[in-house]
Amino acid sequence: MNIAPFKLEEFWKKYEFTTPYLLCCSDAETWGLQEILSLADLESQALWQSLGLGYTEVPGHPLLREEIARLYSSLHAENIFTFAGAEEGIYCAMRTLIKPGDHVIVIDPCYQSLVTLPEAFGAEVTSIQLKFEDQWKLNLEEVQKAFRPTTKLLVLNYPHNPSGMLLEKSTQEGLIALARKNGAYIFCDEVYRYLEVDETSRLPSLADAYEKGISLNVMTKSFGLAGLRIGWLATQEANFLREAGSYKLYTSICNSAPSEILAIIALRAKEQILQRNRNILLANLQLLDEFMERNQKSLSWIRPQSGTIAVLKLLLPLSVETFAEDLVRTQGVLVMPGSVFDLPGNFFRIGFGKKNMPDILNRFELHLQQQG
Repeated sequence: MNIAPFKLEEFWKKYEFTTPYLLCCSDAETWGLQEILSLADLESQALWQSLGLGYTEVPGHPLLREEIARLYSSLHAENIFTFAGAEEGIYCAMRTLIKPGDHVIVIDPCYQSLVTLPEAFGAEVTSIQLKFEDQWKLNLEEVQKAFRPTTKLLVLNYPHNPSGMLLEKSTQEGLIALARKNGAYIFCDEVYRYLEVDETSRLPSLADAYEKGISLNVMTKSFGLAGLRIGWLATQEANFLREAGSYKLYTSICNSAPSEILAIIALRAKEQILQRNRNILLANLQLLDEFMERNQKSLSWIRPQSGTIAVLKLLLPLSVETFAEDLVRTQGVLVMPGSVFDLPGNFFRIGFGKKNMPDILNRFELHLQQQG
């Protein structure tokens, strides 16, 4: 089995810890350990103080799975299986679902492993490309035409990475109807859920909405707790969950004990955590609105509807790769070229979930002015 190089993670490996100003981070503002501990209730305080650093239960701490299940409208702890981050969940899910010769439909651009792993495991993959000129909207008819008798899985990534767009409710319902008619699973990467700009636009999780829906989430993105490395799969499909959990025995085996307790604390304080992160996001989005208005001759975008990320189109007469390299060299500011997502055109991704974005945006704007 050959797996293609992971472009996004290779990009991060090269730049993340050496570049002073990251304008393409995809997670919300990071929380500190003491900040999280200060939110603990009495039970979770006792769990933390008495914590032993031994092995943990393979599916995840029972209380952790209970707290995660509260994020869904119809699921219980037995519908949840935790992993060491979202990527392990993706790997174990695809390893379980995909057999050679299966047909998989993937909405592109997306987080690379959502398309690379089905290919590596022997599936024939049909990619449906979202386009800037279509406002990054998914065409339901195009998905319908892609379905075959051998279609095993439809892979979604909503709220969408990298565009920050949402599905319309009618489109989600149409996708579920197509999958149900064809007996296919739907896997949905939902790691930016809960950071919708308009909270009334939040759609049901696929794990709640569809009996063969599988939802992926993680403490990293919306919660701002990347260092915990706690992700999970949620689904009504008990057999799938058991099989995916068996693959975990060949990867991490179990989660970090301190991470599990910290995740329990954070989930019990989720309203406070998510509200702080939303406040940062909304303030930064207002700055971006003004920034884009001032620089409309150099940049264009479709305003994101959710998450901490957006795609910008460079209108200047130079390649986005050259622009990004010059930006790092002169201002120490990093943006992510669209080529990392195999996105054709002069696009790049930015992130706007961090407190230091105003300072970084000033440096970025100075570079734009120098280019003009």
